[in-house]
Amino acid sequence: MAIVLNHTIVPAKDKRAAARFFADMFGLSYDPSDDHGHFAPVRVNDTLTLLFDTADGFKSHHYAFHVSDAEFDAILGRVRRAGLAYGSAPWSIADGKLNDWGGGRGVYFKDPDGHILELMTVPQ
Repeated sequence: MAIVLNHTIVPAKDKRAAARFFADMFGLSYDPSDDHGHFAPVRVNDTLTLLFDTADGFKSHHYAFHVSDAEFDAILGRVRRAGLAYGSAPWSIADGKLNDWGGGRGVYFKDPDGHILELMTVPQ
């Protein structure tokens, strides 16, 4: 059997607001009635769920997602409509550019909690 990441906990100032933001940007659903007691879950795909958890004093994390070209366009469109800064690398996260690493497209942006979200059309 292959090793597959099943879930990870994402710290946030407000777990429900963070889950809603992520679901909205990525075109996914979040239903507060599905909260697993302590966590606000967002199902990313058949094998991965992000469990948002309210926390104090956490550091920024980096979450990278391999997406199709259509998903990339849709998510980047939502990022632009939301007026979020985006950029071509973690060190230039607000340059308004995309990268072409590995022959695909990539972009970085931050969520309201300061976590860096990366999209790539070709896996690194």
